[in-house]
Amino acid sequence: MSFETIDKKKELLDKQRPFPKHTLKSLRENVLVEWTYNSNAIEGSTLTISETKVVLEGITVGGKSMREHLEVLNHKEAILFLEELVQNNEPLSEWNINNLHHLVLKNIDDENAGVYRCQNVVISGAKHRPPEHFLVKEHMERMVTEYNEQWQKRHPIDRAALLHSDFVKVHPFIDGNGRTARLLLNFELMKSGYPPAIIKVEMRPGYYDALDLAHTTGDHSKFIELVTGCVETSLDLWLSVLK
Repeated sequence: MSFETIDKKKELLDKQRPFPKHTLKSLRENVLVEWTYNSNAIEGSTLTISETKVVLEGITVGGKSMREHLEVLNHKEAILFLEELVQNNEPLSEWNINNLHHLVLKNIDDENAGVYRCQNVVISGAKHRPPEHFLVKEHMERMVTEYNEQWQKRHPIDRAALLHSDFVKVHPFIDGNGRTARLLLNFELMKSGYPPAIIKVEMRPGYYDALDLAHTTGDHSKFIELVTGCVETSLDLWLSVLK
């Protein structure tokens, strides 16, 4: 896949650095709300985007479950942790992946937060079947090794999409895999200087289909195309605000 258009827009964004302090703050606040709302909505949260913003501000929304409130607050913590990893140039590791997942499920399912599953699972609506639970550790070790030794030659968007896809293919945790995968996607993009890419809830059918195609055939082109579109949308937003 050609990333020529994306690369040109990324160059334009890089020319704007360092970003104005208050503009950057408003963009980060926008990303926090959009990313949290969409990632949780993909997994079935009934909170609206305005309700998500209110919860992020520390206000309780009537008629919504405690779990939905915790999903928002936990996702914010996970993003802040991810930003620290990027700022400190931390490598991808099982330790950091497990810490991200622990934040996603904190106070929701503490027993399984940051712990690889010890049961077999199936993914609803997907043809792909994740590996048996006793093979999860082996698959995760292999994924991290391939990332560090083979994937570094790939374009950052290609690498980020593959990281997300391979993680979901393993489905290492009982719950919270989707949210963690989208955090890992942006971990990789942000490390390379891209703004976070938001996979919108309305894209869910195509998103799931592209992942299942990748997992059952090895053809990642549809998923990479979807991620590329999300990255370009994000770049366009940042460029329009920073110009």
